[in-house]
Amino acid sequence: MIVKGLSRQILLAMASVTLAAGLLVFFGTYLAFTILFYFSPWSEDTDNWLTGFDFITLAILILIALIVAAIASIRLARRILEPLESLAISARQIKGGDLSARAIPGDHSLGETALLVEDFNAMAQRLQDMASDMTLWNATIAHELRTPLTILKGRLQGMIDGVFEPDEKSLNALVLQVDSLARLVEDLRTVTLADSGHLDLRLQPVRLKDEIVRLAAVLDQELQQDGFELNLDLCDVTVRVDAMRIRQVLLALVTNARRYAQRGLIEISLCVERNEVILRVADEGPGLAPDIAASAFEPFRRGGESGSLEKGGNGLGLSVVRAIVEAHGGKVQYTKSDRGGARFEMVLGEAVS
Repeated sequence: MIVKGLSRQILLAMASVTLAAGLLVFFGTYLAFTILFYFSPWSEDTDNWLTGFDFITLAILILIALIVAAIASIRLARRILEPLESLAISARQIKGGDLSARAIPGDHSLGETALLVEDFNAMAQRLQDMASDMTLWNATIAHELRTPLTILKGRLQGMIDGVFEPDEKSLNALVLQVDSLARLVEDLRTVTLADSGHLDLRLQPVRLKDEIVRLAAVLDQELQQDGFELNLDLCDVTVRVDAMRIRQVLLALVTNARRYAQRGLIEISLCVERNEVILRVADEGPGLAPDIAASAFEPFRRGGESGSLEKGGNGLGLSVVRAIVEAHGGKVQYTKSDRGGARFEMVLGEAVS
């Protein structure tokens, strides 16, 4: 329908313009000569009127012009409508659920049409990627939820059947599984809210050094038990942030180092460079594998070289870090540390005087 309708309109429009132009030129010229003859008449033996031959000549010229206009309009319509028809077909396929459908740009000399098709294809690719990500998310979330739920159900059913005694140790194990579920739900909530631009932040001037020192005091004993030493290199700076969210970021990064890094030093540094507050967390290795580093901040990406997956972790830690930092208007990146380990650098914004 788009081809027939628009092609017919182009053909009729160009034919109408050609016919109107021919008639306008003819009758305009005739009118001009009539006015000229009135003020400056020719001799009596001169014929002042156009002959039948003149009208036949004019009709033939207009017919030729109409044929040329029709051919030009058909060629132009084909150049315009081929990509538009491809666009319409692809749109109907996508509407039917085929997200792999793509339109053909056609003649790139028609810049606007080609750009429209390219934008449509980019949008279709984006939709396909989002659908694939959603499918992966659903499968991964189901997998992450299944393990603690299965353990909870098995333990509780065992207590009901009298297989397990509901003692303090068993109840604590169940609480740990509930904590795991709660952490997964909260991480998913944080990432989803950040992606939609609705992550709630309570920004206020915060002395980050004090917040980091308090958090380090809580983590230090557990880190020492796992064979880690926490080192702080902090400058005294104030920046507008959500203190609770920054603590969440640091906790995620330190926990990530506990799971995947070699036993050794974990360093948290805070400095000001070019009036920007930079927070870094570094460990002693082995760092992220090259195939993981490029997508380290995507959800459900976990390194496997350390063999520490059995310790837990839902693959959302670094994506939560990115979500919170970007919600502050900052940015986060991964680089190799001086000791060959992982270093995560976060730019949090300008220092407050």
